[in-house]
Amino acid sequence: MGASGLIEIKRRIKSIQSTKKITKAMGFVATSKLKKVRNRLTNNDEYVKIIEEIVQETVNSLPDDYESLYTSNREGKKLYLVVSSDVGLCGGFNNNLISYFNDVIEDRDNSKIILVGRKGKAYFDKFKLKADKYIVDMQSIPTSTEVNELKYIIDELYTSGEVTEVNILFTFFKSPIRQIPKMVKLLPIEKKYDGQDKYIIEPNIDTVFKNAINLYIESKLMECLLQSRVSEESSRKIAMDGATDNATEMLRVLGIKFNRIRQSIITQEISEIVGGAEAQK
Repeated sequence: MGASGLIEIKRRIKSIQSTKKITKAMGFVATSKLKKVRNRLTNNDEYVKIIEEIVQETVNSLPDDYESLYTSNREGKKLYLVVSSDVGLCGGFNNNLISYFNDVIEDRDNSKIILVGRKGKAYFDKFKLKADKYIVDMQSIPTSTEVNELKYIIDELYTSGEVTEVNILFTFFKSPIRQIPKMVKLLPIEKKYDGQDKYIIEPNIDTVFKNAINLYIESKLMECLLQSRVSEESSRKIAMDGATDNATEMLRVLGIKFNRIRQSIITQEISEIVGGAEAQK
């Protein structure tokens, strides 16, 4: 391999250097977004815990003859809200989530599916799944407006009896290097014990229970969206850092190869000069 080989290696080095700049920049962006959304998740965690405790205690305090759609187990279709990403380059984030969903879904014919995120559709096609509704282009940090839109859709399906159970599938942020697909049951809420005599509820059980349920659904939706977004940005950061490291290694290998070829050419030229000089003696 001669000068033409050097030109080809130079071209590859230039291409990889450009790619490395892009992956490094995307890694910085992912790190910045991860920090913001993780702070939001941390601030939201304590609020969610308090709301969950209030709602559970309220449900436990309900009279035995109290009837509510939000606490009764009914036969019918199950709703699955699957939270994927709108953009790619986040490693196995979407594939792991949809694979998990494909494993846990019990009866596809007796289920309704809402898919959040543009990229999840490609993986749905891969596993031959079809959603009843697609929601795309959500904000990088979930907003109350988006949560209320999802809550409205869920309320409409649940209160009308079109679905009798609501489940949310998302990716749980366990650590910066580990994100786990997870499913939580949003509705109905089960009574864990009889706590009718534990609290005095004012002004009345209906008002308190209705307000508590609204806050509960909103807080759980926000929690799952934030968990998913933190996991997505963490996966993207890992993917971009890995791509940058790979580019660095490729540049190192190509640099060694480039120098070897150049040294070989120089050695050959010196040999030709020495040979020519010897021939003229």
